[in-house]
Amino acid sequence: MSNVEKINEQDNILEVSHLKKYFSIKGGFFGGETGSVKAVDDVSFTLKRGTTMGLVGESGCGKSTTGRTILGLIPKTEGKIIFDGEDISNLTRKQSRALRTKMQIIFQDPYSSLSPRLPIGEIIGEAVKEHKLVSKEEYDDYITKIMLDCGLQEYHKDRYPHEFSGGQRQRICIARALALNPDFIVCDEPVSALDVSIQAQIINLLKDLQEKRNLTYLFISHDLSVVEHISDTVGVMYLGGLVETGETKDIFENPLHPYTKALFSAIPMPDPDIKINRTILQGDIPSPANPPKGCKFHTRCKECMGICKEVAPEAKDMGNGHIVKCHLYD
Repeated sequence: MSNVEKINEQDNILEVSHLKKYFSIKGGFFGGETGSVKAVDDVSFTLKRGTTMGLVGESGCGKSTTGRTILGLIPKTEGKIIFDGEDISNLTRKQSRALRTKMQIIFQDPYSSLSPRLPIGEIIGEAVKEHKLVSKEEYDDYITKIMLDCGLQEYHKDRYPHEFSGGQRQRICIARALALNPDFIVCDEPVSALDVSIQAQIINLLKDLQEKRNLTYLFISHDLSVVEHISDTVGVMYLGGLVETGETKDIFENPLHPYTKALFSAIPMPDPDIKINRTILQGDIPSPANPPKGCKFHTRCKECMGICKEVAPEAKDMGNGHIVKCHLYD
């Protein structure tokens, strides 16, 4: 392999810059806008081709909204999204349709994301027909191959979603996403609704498919053990913003932000003899409609200083691309 090919394989397939998504709050006598929920508030990161970035944080921190905004399922408020070298922030409907084959999503709940009225052969092949990816003669064999790659059998084509287990339904969702031959897939908590034993099977399937097809994943999850297993890099979100990003090994071996440390201290340990100093976060997550001034985490942080209440921390590179937003490292 030439040096040029190596560089091309490692370039950034996705660059997100200062992404914001605010939802309007309407009220009052005339139903006008009275404020906004800052679901995603100034998020920036890059993602290399063929790798996986894990996005973690408490429920309601903006992980899923970030993924859906990148895909264009939700219109952004501000920011820039560069996919495969092209700015996709303000595409027309026709341009977005052409891009849909390159970017896909696997949803959290496999049952509610599958039409109960269609057999799975049609569910998987619906978009293939719409985008005319293969000829009519090749269509049947193409769908069969996708199903086999995802651990399904050819005779499953005529069955309906209610006839399958949760793990099999998630395989159907993965097959539906793969059918369009995408480069980038947002995995929105794809294993959180499954049994632990089935989770491992689905994670291994995703890793195998990534290796075979050079796929890039944005893996959204609140399960840190799963994220550690599948991710090359990790981003930690709190109240709409990234507080820490870096390579998985660096983040797990040396968490820097107090919020990251609190999350990691909650990971269950299989050995009962290992004692962990749990960091119990005080209070509730502030409202994204009225986030605190300064560092958003200061209302729950044991290491809060005066500057934290007034000034939002800047992103600091602590080496090897390990970036943290915290005044402790000023």
